[in-house]
Amino acid sequence: MKVIAVANQKGGVGKTTTSLNLSACLAELGQRTLLIDLDPQANATSGLGIEPVDEISASTPMMGEAALAEMVIPTRFPNLWLVPANLDLAGVEVEAIRSGDHLTRLRDALTGMRADAPFDFIILDCPPSLGVLMTNALCAADEILIPLQCEYYSMEGLAKIVGVCEQLRQSGANPALQLCGILMTMYMRTNHSNAVIGEIQKHYGDIIFKTVIPRTIRLAEAPSHGQPIIQYEPGGLGSAAYRALAKEFLAREGVKAVTMAD
Repeated sequence: MKVIAVANQKGGVGKTTTSLNLSACLAELGQRTLLIDLDPQANATSGLGIEPVDEISASTPMMGEAALAEMVIPTRFPNLWLVPANLDLAGVEVEAIRSGDHLTRLRDALTGMRADAPFDFIILDCPPSLGVLMTNALCAADEILIPLQCEYYSMEGLAKIVGVCEQLRQSGANPALQLCGILMTMYMRTNHSNAVIGEIQKHYGDIIFKTVIPRTIRLAEAPSHGQPIIQYEPGGLGSAAYRALAKEFLAREGVKAVTMAD
């Protein structure tokens, strides 16, 4: 079982869109996938058509008051489960910082699941800030996937998040944390987008996913309908891109993709 944090402290880069749609596409390929929504705004939760519930989120397990497995709920999609978010997660930021183990609350909560391995992949949708929730995700994860918008301002944020990962490794908070890949999002066929991708490739090379996520209206609309893009527009550009990403991701992980028909 692998735990993947989808993280970028910059908002509006397609982080939740990627967490949601990568999870859905992995499930479609036969991978037992758990999406954990760690953002108090609960956008990944509502994006799957599920309303936040006061009693169910990662907040109580992170405070040591319940098992994380008790927070897992099924979605209407085969092979896809969810730990929804709610506003209680905002309280974790305040409460956990007072304790000495505030960086490892989520990692500790995941211990039972790692032992039982009921899922192939756990995807952590992180909030857009370098706070307690994101650092907990990075300390709990095996790998980090960084969505990066195709614009120059995003490049500055990339250096920061990569730097944070390096600090966590060197400090011993998560020495095994690996960079799964950098995903270019909101791509448009412009010289600017191509220049940004070229510049990132100079510095990071093969770490960048070959799959590029386009900017489309349908991708933006799908969450408001409570659907991943492969359900909202199965034959569209967004669906094709995220299905390609899921296959590329599995290839990097050394996992054979299996279609539902198989």
